[in-house]
Amino acid sequence: MARRTKVQGISLVISTYNWKEALELVLLSVFKQTVLPDELIIADDGSRLDTQELIDRYRQESPIPIEHVWQEDKGFRLSKIRNKAIAKAKEDYIIQIDGDCVLERHFIQDHIEAARPGTYVCGSRACCSQEFSQECFKSGVFDRSKLKAVKGSFFNQFRIRLLRNSLMKHFPITIKGCNMAFWKKDVLTVNGYDEDYKGWGYEDHDLAIRFDNIGLKKRSLKMGAVMYHLYHREKDGDLSSEDYKKRMQKMAFLRENKITRISTGIDQYV
Repeated sequence: MARRTKVQGISLVISTYNWKEALELVLLSVFKQTVLPDELIIADDGSRLDTQELIDRYRQESPIPIEHVWQEDKGFRLSKIRNKAIAKAKEDYIIQIDGDCVLERHFIQDHIEAARPGTYVCGSRACCSQEFSQECFKSGVFDRSKLKAVKGSFFNQFRIRLLRNSLMKHFPITIKGCNMAFWKKDVLTVNGYDEDYKGWGYEDHDLAIRFDNIGLKKRSLKMGAVMYHLYHREKDGDLSSEDYKKRMQKMAFLRENKITRISTGIDQYV
């Protein structure tokens, strides 16, 4: 077991919506970590009863407390449910993942080793093939030895500690809310996620911009904090849509004006 430094406690926040088969594989990977989080908070954007039943079953055998934060299904409201979940967190450091991303067993340990005051951390993911993912769902087991990572994310499946440490400060990694960590005090300072983001995309980029604006430094977890993204059809933003243009304009405004806090954020839950 790795010895903890700097971080007093870890709250792992998992976002989910109506995919209990994926969530189950993710939960099993959490329980196999070399360092367990201190609590697990499931941020549920309106799943059906079968997800609640799955969580209740694992709560009985979990070695750590599990909190299920649910909201009514009124469309894609990821910002809102993440704010609600983070507000419930009892620990000082938040690690945030998605409920379709299975964790390599050193995932939490790598995030703890990367944590520093005045920073936030972004990792990457290895994307699983459709064939491999279907086999995992059929067997109920994630067999890493059979993994076929799709082209473009092949190297993200490897944990190489020496490279991880050398890349941490300077690697230009893309912001991905499915593999992100930050101090709770910092996310409260910027008032959490902007709940004006409804529908898919860019709420995590918005948060990162405001982190930058309060002077936080981004640390990369390339070749560390490995996660395996189970296959599903990805929703891509329509670059010609008015909604996409508005999101880009909003983020440009945040950068140019050094905005740090938004009005529709986490403060309504804390």
